[in-house]
Amino acid sequence: MRTALVIGTGLVGTSAALALAGRGIHVHLADHDPASARTAAALGAGTEEPPEGPVDLAVIAVPPAHTASVLAGAMRDGAARGYLDVASVKGGPRRELEALGLDLTPYIGTHPMAGKERSGPLAATGDLFEGRPWVLTPTRDTDTEVLNLALELVAVCKAVPVVMDADAHDRAVALVSHTPQLISSMVAARLEEADETAVRLCGQGIRDVTRIAASDPRMWVEILSANPGPVADVLAGIATDLDETVRALRGLQSAEEEKRRAGTAGIEDVLRRGNAGRVRVPGKHGAGPASYEVVAVLISDRPGELARIFADAGRAGVNIEDVRIEHATGQQAGLVQLMVEPSAAAALGSALTGRGWSLRP
Repeated sequence: MRTALVIGTGLVGTSAALALAGRGIHVHLADHDPASARTAAALGAGTEEPPEGPVDLAVIAVPPAHTASVLAGAMRDGAARGYLDVASVKGGPRRELEALGLDLTPYIGTHPMAGKERSGPLAATGDLFEGRPWVLTPTRDTDTEVLNLALELVAVCKAVPVVMDADAHDRAVALVSHTPQLISSMVAARLEEADETAVRLCGQGIRDVTRIAASDPRMWVEILSANPGPVADVLAGIATDLDETVRALRGLQSAEEEKRRAGTAGIEDVLRRGNAGRVRVPGKHGAGPASYEVVAVLISDRPGELARIFADAGRAGVNIEDVRIEHATGQQAGLVQLMVEPSAAAALGSALTGRGWSLRP
C-alpha cells in the first residue's frame, strides 16, 4: 500500500490516518466538515488535497447510519482499488450496499475494537489500535487483494485481526460494547439527582462502572440505532436478572426464614455467575483478570511519584502487568494498585517497603 484515502476524520479515522502516515503511506483526508479534515492534517495525519487518481485503499470512518451511502459514493467515483469501513455495526451497512446493487468484491467490512470517551481528531493517536482486536468480516465475494489490504492496515496499526461473520459480530458487540455503554449511563444517571453527601462517597467502584458514561450521546444514539435488536436482546436478559435480584433482596427483608434463605441464594447466584463471567474477560496477553495479585501502595499527589514507584518496581526486577489508581476524596493522596504475577507480589511488597513506601492490605 502506497496511498490511502480516509473519509471521516474523527477519532478512529484520524488515528488510522496517523498510523498510515507514520509508515510513509501518502494519506488523503476528507470529511463533510472541512475544519475536522484541516485539524487532522495539522496533526500530521495526511493532506486535505484530493487524490489525483484511485488510491490503493479507501477507509470509510463515518457513523453507521452514513456508512453505506458514503461507501457507495466512493465506489461509484472509483476512488480506490479497495474499500473498507470501520463502523461499529457490520450487518446493516452490508445489506444496504447489497440493496444498492453494487459490486462488493472490492469491499470488506471491518471494526477496530478501540475507542475513547472523547471524540474528534484532537483525541486521535497513532497507537490507538495497538494490541486491540480488529474485526474483519469478509464474504465469499470479497477479493483476496482487498482482504490483504485490510490485513496490511491492521498490521500498520499494530492491531490483532479477528475474522467474524458480520451478524455474529453485531451480536457480540451488543454484549461486550453497546449494552455496557447503556448500563454505565443508567447507573451514572442515578447520580444526577443524588444528594451531595452520597456523591462525596463515590469510590473506585462507581468510577469504574460509570467511566464510559462520559461518552458522546449523539455518537451512541447513532451506534445503537444501527444495532437495536441485538442490544435489546441482551438487555432483556439483564432485565430478567434484575427482576430476580429485586425479588431476592425483598426476600432478605422478610420476617420469614424461608424467604430470607431464598433471597440469600438468589443474591449468591448472581454474584457467582458474575465471578464466572468476569474470569472470561481477557487481560494482558490474553490472561484472565484473576491471574494477577494486587500490591496496594499509598501514594501522594506530588509530581514524579508514579514514575518513582515504577522505577522502584523495576529495580526490584518486577514487571508491573497493570495499574489502577484510586483517588482519596478531598485529600492529596491516593492508592495505587499494582497488578503483578502472584510469584512476584511478596518480593515487590518487600522492596517497596524497604524504599519507604507504605503498603495497604
